[in-house]
Amino acid sequence: MTVPARKERSAADVTMRRLLRVPAEKPRPREEDVHRLFSASILISALRCLLSYVAFPILAPAIGAAGGVGPAIGIPIALVALYFDALGIRRFWLADHRYRWPITFIYLAVMVLVAILLAVNVSQLA
Repeated sequence: MTVPARKERSAADVTMRRLLRVPAEKPRPREEDVHRLFSASILISALRCLLSYVAFPILAPAIGAAGGVGPAIGIPIALVALYFDALGIRRFWLADHRYRWPITFIYLAVMVLVAILLAVNVSQLA
């Protein structure tokens, strides 16, 4: 009986797995779960942008709501979006998904945009 060779990981993979606290010997999640979490986290980020930059600026004044309601709702949504984005990155790494690096960069790009919008919302409240 032969033991399968252990998968050699690059230094970048090892560093990222350590940063995300991905254990070496953990059962891999199903690929469907990984994709569902990716879709959910991107949807939350998109919802945050839609609410903050389309719904609130257009609909809030139309119904007589205060103009400052956008940041008050945008900040919690942004925090939830960032949490789910980080969770999504970790899930792709837990699954050892073959597209973990490209998906990580997509998530990071979305997270940077959401973080910028979060900073704008915080500055609007200050």
